[in-house]
Amino acid sequence: MSTKFKFRKSWQEKLADSKDLPKIVTITDRMSKRWGKPGDTCLIPAPMEVDEIMRKVPKGKLITINQIRAKLAKKHGATIGCPITTGIFAWVAAHAAEEAKALGKKRITPYWRTLKEGGMINEKYPGGVSEQKKRLAKEGLKVIAKGKKSVVDDFEKYLS
Repeated sequence: MSTKFKFRKSWQEKLADSKDLPKIVTITDRMSKRWGKPGDTCLIPAPMEVDEIMRKVPKGKLITINQIRAKLAKKHGATIGCPITTGIFAWVAAHAAEEAKALGKKRITPYWRTLKEGGMINEKYPGGVSEQKKRLAKEGLKVIAKGKKSVVDDFEKYLS
């Protein structure tokens, strides 16, 4: 009897695995209900492209997932950047950064500076909202409650 073990990829491996990305797809009728008109184009970015933009956000500054999407769409000549894959790849970059930190790397992707729409903190990043609040506070940014969500106060002033 043989036992097969399936090993999970590390976050670093997931980040580096671009498969066949980036790729531009044409928006279909079905997709157009959420993302634009039929015939427009949608960029599905590579994970490393998302990480690269996140890495460039300086201390005390912020970026949103929507800004990342717009930058990548412009870079590739697409109408929009895919909101789903961009968000997933930002999440992968965040976990890869913490994995790198655990391995002793000093300079990691500052994922806590990447916010969701409206300045909202991504609760799915490593350490959750509390860890990001601490890191943002160290950079002089104030996190406030907005309903059940946590947002950076006056986040627009800090966008890079």
